[in-house]
Amino acid sequence: MDTIFAQATARGKSGVAVVRVSGPDAVAGVGTLCALPEARRAALRKIYDGNGGILDEGLVLVFPEGSSFTGEPVVELQLHGSIAIVQAVLRALDRIPAFRPADAGEFTRRALGNQRLDLVQVEGLADLIEAETEAQRLQAQAVLAGALSEKVGEWRNNLIEASALLEVTLDFADEEVPVDVKPEVAARIRAVKTSLESEIAGFAAAERVRDGFEVAIMGPPNAGKSTLLNAIAKRPVALTSEIAGTTRDVLEVRIDLDGLPVTLLDTAGIRETQDVLESAGIELARSRARQADLRVWLDLDGASPPDDVDIVLRAQDDKGSLGGISGKTGHGVSALLDQIGSVLAERVPQSRLAIRERHRSAMTRAARLLQIASDGLEHGLVPELVAEQLRDASSCLAEIVGGIDVEDLLGEIFGRFCIGK
Repeated sequence: MDTIFAQATARGKSGVAVVRVSGPDAVAGVGTLCALPEARRAALRKIYDGNGGILDEGLVLVFPEGSSFTGEPVVELQLHGSIAIVQAVLRALDRIPAFRPADAGEFTRRALGNQRLDLVQVEGLADLIEAETEAQRLQAQAVLAGALSEKVGEWRNNLIEASALLEVTLDFADEEVPVDVKPEVAARIRAVKTSLESEIAGFAAAERVRDGFEVAIMGPPNAGKSTLLNAIAKRPVALTSEIAGTTRDVLEVRIDLDGLPVTLLDTAGIRETQDVLESAGIELARSRARQADLRVWLDLDGASPPDDVDIVLRAQDDKGSLGGISGKTGHGVSALLDQIGSVLAERVPQSRLAIRERHRSAMTRAARLLQIASDGLEHGLVPELVAEQLRDASSCLAEIVGGIDVEDLLGEIFGRFCIGK
């Protein structure tokens, strides 16, 4: 197997840049450029170009096989964060026989291959790297730490034990089994199915934590929707005008609201119009609003808002005397954001380990099989058929952690990683 190398920190100037080397020849190869310290002990070393020229002086760390992120022998070079220094060191590494630059996500893929991580932990790591808010960080950290992997292990152990109990009745088919195993098998099936359904129910909110919630700002023309969006963004995102119908497209602003990723949508003013372009904008506004997680209506004339609106506020309340909101003066803006954050926080379940569609799909298929097994057990289906349903359900759950049938997912997953990860 080749020994790979890459810059593990972000490109560009920095105080410190880390270059990671992983593979069977990592220690011997990097040893030709500098004197290596003992394992797991950082030491300051001069790093040479292989021909006697000094490239830099930095910290060097050695991790033996089985004790590194990838599970392979790893050497890390902590360099001064000069672009020129990093490039010079990378060129020196590239000249070492059996060394080559790493592909995107190759370090993490080797960690998976060496069973340092399972597939769901790899996905958690990808989400952690992409995390922009505290809620995203906490969710990704839980998955990376193995919370979902442990849960899947518990589910599968329960199903394997339930299947084993049923197979006892097959082994002793011609004899009297001393204990009726059906109640215990039914209890195990019920416990796993209930737990699965809980995770499936929380999937939509968990997915929103990953991808972000959407909040549509709606109302009649000139209600101050664009002004409110600009006030929240603290920059001129949308054009504002006294001319009705100025907003034709849906404008978006991404914010961190109490740790939750939220995209605010400024939509076209809702009214009857003969203008073809404005009508298209209004229809787009209605469509995006229907898909949003929350809809805020700025009321200007006292007319009844649409039925699916979640929050209604009096618009253009510049003096704050009407209990409404004003993007122009800022009155009520903080209160609105607090209310939105509170409503969305209530929609985020405490347990949200199923964070991707493939997790939900595998859990749903397993739960369906467990329902079939439970019905079969209740109606006297032969034990071998019930056991087969339990084995199939266990196989579905194994897909989550990469046990079976996931090779086609790996290219897509690792392609999203940076080169140094």
